[in-house]
Amino acid sequence: MLHTLRDRDLTTAKEILAGVTVDEAVTILREAPATERVLAYRLLDKRTAAEVFDLLTGPEEVDLLTAMTTSEATAVLESLDPDDQARLLDEAPAGVAKRLLAALPESDRRRVGVLLSYPADSAGRLANPRYLALRPDTDAARALEEVRDSRLGPEDLTTVFVIDGERHYLGLVTVAELVRAAPGTLLGTLARLPDIAVTTTADAAAASRLLQLRDLGALPVIDSERRLVGALTYDDAMDALEDDASETMYRKAGLGDPTHAKELLRSERLTRGGILYPVRVRIAFLMVTLAGGLMVGGLIERFEDVLAAVVAVAIFVPLIMDMGGNVGTQSTTIFARGLALGHIDPKVFGRQLFREVRVGATMALILAGIGGTVAYLWQGAPNDIPLLGLAVGLSLFTSVTLATFLGFALPWLLFRIGLDHAPGADPFITTIKDFTGLAVYFSLTAWLLGVG
Repeated sequence: MLHTLRDRDLTTAKEILAGVTVDEAVTILREAPATERVLAYRLLDKRTAAEVFDLLTGPEEVDLLTAMTTSEATAVLESLDPDDQARLLDEAPAGVAKRLLAALPESDRRRVGVLLSYPADSAGRLANPRYLALRPDTDAARALEEVRDSRLGPEDLTTVFVIDGERHYLGLVTVAELVRAAPGTLLGTLARLPDIAVTTTADAAAASRLLQLRDLGALPVIDSERRLVGALTYDDAMDALEDDASETMYRKAGLGDPTHAKELLRSERLTRGGILYPVRVRIAFLMVTLAGGLMVGGLIERFEDVLAAVVAVAIFVPLIMDMGGNVGTQSTTIFARGLALGHIDPKVFGRQLFREVRVGATMALILAGIGGTVAYLWQGAPNDIPLLGLAVGLSLFTSVTLATFLGFALPWLLFRIGLDHAPGADPFITTIKDFTGLAVYFSLTAWLLGVG
C-alpha cells in the first residue's frame, strides 16, 4: 500500500483503500510518512474518512490537520462538534490554529471562541453547545418528533434537557424514558435530576466523574445564572478522565506538562508513526552496542592466552555476560514503571538509587555463591583449577551489582539531559557491563590461576 502512495499510483491506492476496514485504514495512516498520510486520507471516501479521523489520537489529528491545505482542514473541522473543534485548535500550533479559525464559518468561529474563553480543563471547555432542549409543557410525542428530526449524532442525543423560557435548566429526560412514556405526558412531569448540573468553570475531571457516577449519557453545563449553555457527553467525559489520570501519573513522577507532552509524542512516534523515526532513534543507540561488542572482542583477543591455557574459562563467559544483562534489564524496567506510576521521584533520586544498589548487591552475593560453587564443582575441582570458582563468583558479583546500578542510573541520566531513555538505556548498560564483567573475569582468572 505505502509503495503505491510513494509512487503516486493513486488509482491503485484508491482501490486498495476502498477495500480495507476502518481499523486497517487507521493503521495505514499511522505507518505512512506525513506526505503519504495526507494523500491516503484524501483518497478515502467521505464517510470512512470521518470514522478514521475519529479513531486517531489527539496528536495524530493535529499532525494530519497541520499537513492539510487550509480548505481540506477546514472541511474536516466543520464536520466536528464545536467542543472537538475547540480541542483541536487549542492543541494545534498557534499559526495553524489562527489560520484554521479564520477559515471557519462565522457561526462555528463564534461557538469555538466561546468555548476557548473558558479556563483550560474546565467543564465549559468540553461542553458541546449543540444539544436538544425543550420546554416543560412539551409532551412526549412531540419530544420524540424533535428527536427524530434532530441533526445531532447518536452519541449527542441520549438526553433531552428541559428548560424554561429564559433557558434555565429544570431537569433532564433520557430518550429511553421518552419512548416508554405515554404520548401525552409532559416533559415537566418526566424531568428529573434538576440539581445535577455543573457550571462552566467546574473542573472537567470532577464533572466527568459526576456523569460517570450518575451513569448518564450527558450532563448539563450551566452558567452562573443556571442557564443551560452546553452538554458534557459521555465520550468527552471519558477522554477527560483518561487525560486526568495520565496527568496525575506524570505529575507524581515529577514530570511537568512540557515533559509529559514530549514523552507522549515520543511514545506515539515510536509505536504508531512511520518506521523511519523508530529506526533512526533506535539504531543510533544500537551503534553503541556495536562499538561495545567490538571492544569486548578486542578484550577477549587480549586474553586469548588465558582461554588457550585453560579451556574451562570459556565455558562461563556467556554466564557472566547474560546474568548482568538480565539484571540490568530488570532494573531499567522497574525504573521506567516506577517513574510512570510516581513511585520514583527524580528530584530525590539518590535514596532510590542506593536502595536499588543494595538490592543488586544482595542478589549478586546469592548468585555469586551459587555460580562460584557450581563452577568449582563442575570445572574447577575435576580439572585441578579450584580457584576458577572464586573467579566466576567474584565476576558475577561485580557484573550483577554494576548492572543494577547502571539500570537505574543511566535511564535517570538520559531523562535528566532530555534524551529518550526507552530505547537508549539498555544499549549503554549492555556495553558497559559486558566490558567490565569480562575484564574482571579474565583479569581474576589470569591472576588467580597464574596464566598469561
